Amino acid sequence: MASWNSTPLEILYQVLGWTAFVSWSVSFYPQVILNFRRKSVVGLNFDFVMLNLTKHSSYLIYNAALYFSAAVQRQYFEKYGFGQMIPVAANDVAFSIHAVLLTAVTLFQIIIYERGSQKISKVSIAIVSAVWLGAAVCFFIALPSHRWLWLISVFNTIQVFMTVIKYIPQACMNFVRKSTDGFSIGNILLDFLGGCANYGQMAVQSIDQDSWVNFYGNIGKSLLSLVSISFDLLFMFQHFVLYRSTVKQPSPEKEPLVKASTAQPQQCSNV
Repeated sequence: MASWNSTPLEILYQVLGWTAFVSWSVSFYPQVILNFRRKSVVGLNFDFVMLNLTKHSSYLIYNAALYFSAAVQRQYFEKYGFGQMIPVAANDVAFSIHAVLLTAVTLFQIIIYERGSQKISKVSIAIVSAVWLGAAVCFFIALPSHRWLWLISVFNTIQVFMTVIKYIPQACMNFVRKSTDGFSIGNILLDFLGGCANYGQMAVQSIDQDSWVNFYGNIGKSLLSLVSISFDLLFMFQHFVLYRSTVKQPSPEKEPLVKASTAQPQQCSNV
């Protein structure tokens, strides 16, 4: 297993990695807190949450297996070279565990809070069912020959696929409603920071090792950052440009009351 050639780059790698971990981990809380304060999940697309749980679960399997399993690591080195570094860091595993837990919490909020007429679509249920059925089939295919690296690569492919499609229902819902009300932009801003830091971490490792195996050896992590950043930019455009006019303004019938309160300062505390 390779070692670092530059101590400053190793330190920068760790800083970027844990910046991504903190940003991505904290990004779950604005939506959870918003749901809690509103006691409602109206505006949050349920398909997004459902697909997100499958995505993070498959990503956790990939990260944990490659980081902890000696057998998987050996197969990785045999394929990409024993001079390479494992492309999964401790922060990747920590993030995956936290992501699964917080996404499960959000799903629980969907169950207990007011949700209007919203529900999980049959298409989403079918996709999730097909994905896990396919994963089970792949497990039994890999079992006889112990093709563990191939198996976790399947889970890595699943998480990339789910990352690509999970944002689409929320983006479409914002477009149809012409509003991002109920969907936390804080989640998106932190997710964007995490994606940039994650991509930077991979670049630093590649520069230190003078090899780009890190990118195609863990193509899932590379695509995860690029896809997340692209959709985050779309959501920011929707929130700050397209639908910013949907922010609630004082209704006309309340204007006399506002004027009256301005003329009589002693009544401001009652408005």
